[in-house]
Amino acid sequence: MECFINQRSWMFAVLLLLCSIEYLKASDHTDARPNFIVMMVDDLGIGDIGCYGNNTVRTPNIDRLAQEGVKLTQHIAAGPLCTPSRAAFMTGRYPIRSGMGSTGRVQVILWTGASGGLPSNETTFATILQKHDYSTGIVGKWHLGVNCDSRNDNCHHPVNHGFDYFYGLPFTLFNDCKPGEGSDILADLQALFRQASQVLGLALLTLLIPRLAGFFLVSWKLIVLLTITVLLAFCSWYVPFALVQNWNCIIMKNQDVIEQPMTLETLPQRLLNEAEYFIERNQQRPFFLFISFVHVHIPLFTSKDFMGKSQHGLYGDNVEEVDWMVGRITNVVERLGLSNKTMMYFTSDHGGHLEDSDSRGQKGGWNGIYKGGKGMGGWEGGIRVPGIFRWPGTLSPGSVIDEPTSLMDVFPTLVNLAGGELPKDRIIDGHDLMPLMEGKVLRSEHEFMFHYCGIYLNAVRWHPQNSDAIYKAHFFTPNFSPEGAGGCYTIHICRCDEGFVTPHNPPLLFDLSKDPSENTPLSPDEEPLFLEIMQRIQGAVKEHKETLTQVPHQLSWSNILWKPWLQPCCGTFPFCSCIEKNTTT
Repeated sequence: MECFINQRSWMFAVLLLLCSIEYLKASDHTDARPNFIVMMVDDLGIGDIGCYGNNTVRTPNIDRLAQEGVKLTQHIAAGPLCTPSRAAFMTGRYPIRSGMGSTGRVQVILWTGASGGLPSNETTFATILQKHDYSTGIVGKWHLGVNCDSRNDNCHHPVNHGFDYFYGLPFTLFNDCKPGEGSDILADLQALFRQASQVLGLALLTLLIPRLAGFFLVSWKLIVLLTITVLLAFCSWYVPFALVQNWNCIIMKNQDVIEQPMTLETLPQRLLNEAEYFIERNQQRPFFLFISFVHVHIPLFTSKDFMGKSQHGLYGDNVEEVDWMVGRITNVVERLGLSNKTMMYFTSDHGGHLEDSDSRGQKGGWNGIYKGGKGMGGWEGGIRVPGIFRWPGTLSPGSVIDEPTSLMDVFPTLVNLAGGELPKDRIIDGHDLMPLMEGKVLRSEHEFMFHYCGIYLNAVRWHPQNSDAIYKAHFFTPNFSPEGAGGCYTIHICRCDEGFVTPHNPPLLFDLSKDPSENTPLSPDEEPLFLEIMQRIQGAVKEHKETLTQVPHQLSWSNILWKPWLQPCCGTFPFCSCIEKNTTT
């Protein structure tokens, strides 16, 4: 009997040993691919960050990413505004290729109930990572559309562009979300429709009161017809515009609206919590998290822990709050022991908005030494943004790269690191940054970069081979107003369609390696290579345009106007109202 027990004990020990060996083998074969945390701030100027030269706004956590990683000093957005820049970032392609370039006044998506957005036939890097078993999530701003034909088709929604999880704003943060801050959406048209409805209403009363008093006869048919006209005129501005906070200022969790309208006071903490939770629950598998900050777009937040703490008013307070949030995310990565396995990336979607200011001071960002800002076409201040990569153990700390790079480069960089393949059925304009960041090559693959303002080619950057020069030719420039100003203060945001720009023939030519502020254009008389440079640039433009194909314009009037049947809604439309539960911070 004792022998039998010993034999069973021996067999149990052997079985336990074999199980342990198999477990160790499995542990040795854990997925070696990196995690990705991509952090994009909204409207942040390159001059707002300490490691890019700001010595008054405190950004120690962002600066630390640069100290422990790679800083790109010539990192370029593919558009000077949110929607086109983000479309290019997600797809690795110039926005004109996906129809996300503007043809006129409306340069971004204006309503969650619009039909325009990132087309479903575009491939995002999230889609490829998802197919390669990455857990993919986005927390924060989307601004690339929601629906196409019906309220719940979600054709432009993040879940149909490669994201397993979405928590945030399908639209963006804008002044209408905060009562008392004014309106950002077609304010002049709102006023026109309101005045027209008032005039029609007055005309109706002018006919109705005498008719009821018996002073003179007026056809009741005419009064009914005019009444219907007044109601239609009133609804045409009141429903889409006066109720826009209810339509646009919403929070979605995956495909469900969970708060409408949203509560701004608790929004930053809720977004931060969601980002931290996503990292924690996916720590055992490869993940990709896109943290799309709603800071520092207006209206600015008034978080009590940061108000009055910076030297640059409320805007500076918001930048320092972003920095604190970046620190929180970095701390989670380190606490979970994921630092060496996680590539972190920090950037902005475009330059700061210079025209944003009120009696309280400047509400937009600072773009350092660079001319222009948000919405100003190809001027450097609107498209040169921070670009920082941190990946301990892989990227050398404190590295600085001055070569031209693009936000579109993130697409091939992440796809290649994840073991995926770039789409072969379309042109990808971005290039893998790893050879450059690891020091295996010294030159950027971007010999030419094309700077669009809407669908219009505004400028071209040329970095000749075997040369340190970086030439940039502007074919037109936006008309600043009032005269002598450094932005479009009269219309609040610059436009690039006819009547709002000044064409240049020959183009304005700058050498950014000597004149990064674009102050002094080169002239044919002073630059002996002027004609040769322009011939080379014109040749590149011709080749580039031959690669373009016609696609539907996602930002046409028909696609951006509010359509009630597409409006995301919690409850029964039009009585959309709900508050997210458990929002206490």
